[in-house]
Amino acid sequence: MAIFTGSGVAIITPFTAQGIDFEALGRLIDFQLENGTDAIIACGTTGEPATMTHAECNAVIEYTVKRVAGRLPVIAGTGSNSTAEAIMYSKDAEALGADALLSVTPYYNKCTQKGLIVHFSAIANAVNIPIILYNVPVRTGLNMTPATLSTLADHPYICGVKEASGDIKQMSEITRLCQGRLDVYSGNDSDVVPLLSMGGKGVISTVANIVPQDVHDMVAAFFAGDVEKARNLQWKLLPLVDGVFIEVNPIPIKTALNILGMDAGLLRLPLCEMEDKNLVFLRDKMRTYGLIA
Repeated sequence: MAIFTGSGVAIITPFTAQGIDFEALGRLIDFQLENGTDAIIACGTTGEPATMTHAECNAVIEYTVKRVAGRLPVIAGTGSNSTAEAIMYSKDAEALGADALLSVTPYYNKCTQKGLIVHFSAIANAVNIPIILYNVPVRTGLNMTPATLSTLADHPYICGVKEASGDIKQMSEITRLCQGRLDVYSGNDSDVVPLLSMGGKGVISTVANIVPQDVHDMVAAFFAGDVEKARNLQWKLLPLVDGVFIEVNPIPIKTALNILGMDAGLLRLPLCEMEDKNLVFLRDKMRTYGLIA
């Protein structure tokens, strides 16, 4: 049940003071469709679902499904630290037409590795579409081990993992243990080519919000056998990635989109405008990349 190969964008959610700007979201989706993106992830971390109501999340997922209209897979972020809540979100996303789900490890209350197996198995048993698990210890305070992923890979609906630990040894062990049973996607824009070299299937990307074609081309070049081109694109992206993550995601990427005139809208508190020195840094990396004069 492979979901996609290549570059999936964790798309931002454009807000106004009144709510979600669906016209702006539509333009951002069209930009991705026109520039090589292989999948769209709605309501991932970059989309700020932590400050969205359940109704707002459902509305974004439904709108994205309709706007994409089957041209790419739409993956809905439906994770929660409450298993019952994650099941409810996941069932709703399936009913709204999402092609797959992205489910993050429980945060704050956390759990044991045994708890992760029970948690994700319960979600997978409640739906009939594939699930990509999401391991991001820096945000959740919980690392999902390769052995746990190997166990979960036996479930027919658990088909992938977005691996954002940043630990190359762990990524290598995941691909070794789960080869042929679990698609592994980089959760960090700086680790894409290294993960591909170990059997990864692509990336779920933040920086693709502003440079979707380059992220797509990097992965496509690798799979076409042009490792040099893929490596050069990875090297080219690294300084821009530094700029996009100079503050907590999605503050800089939404700022970058607004600098480019792409109407990313407001951030929701507690996220706030960038500090001046970090904004200078971001602009410098965008200028070096050739995005702004």
